Amino acid sequence: MMKVKIYVTLRESVLDPQGTAVKSSLHAMNYTEVQDVRIGKYLEVTMEPTERPLDEVVKEMCEKLLANTVIEDFEYEVEEAVTR
Repeated sequence: MMKVKIYVTLRESVLDPQGTAVKSSLHAMNYTEVQDVRIGKYLEVTMEPTERPLDEVVKEMCEKLLANTVIEDFEYEVEEAVTR
């Protein structure tokens, strides 16, 4: 089993109103040292090995469903899943 950690973030050129709202709230709470906040998604997917390369499968999943590639970027890490 493999664990894939996927990080989806808005592209730098895309406005992030949610991040702006969080930044304003942090400033109102006296965390004035905060310069910027960007909101994204974190996903963990546990997968069985397939005949296709895992990188190819993960990239396809991200491009088709997990990320809106028009406005979002994604990156991922693959590691062995720990079984208990």
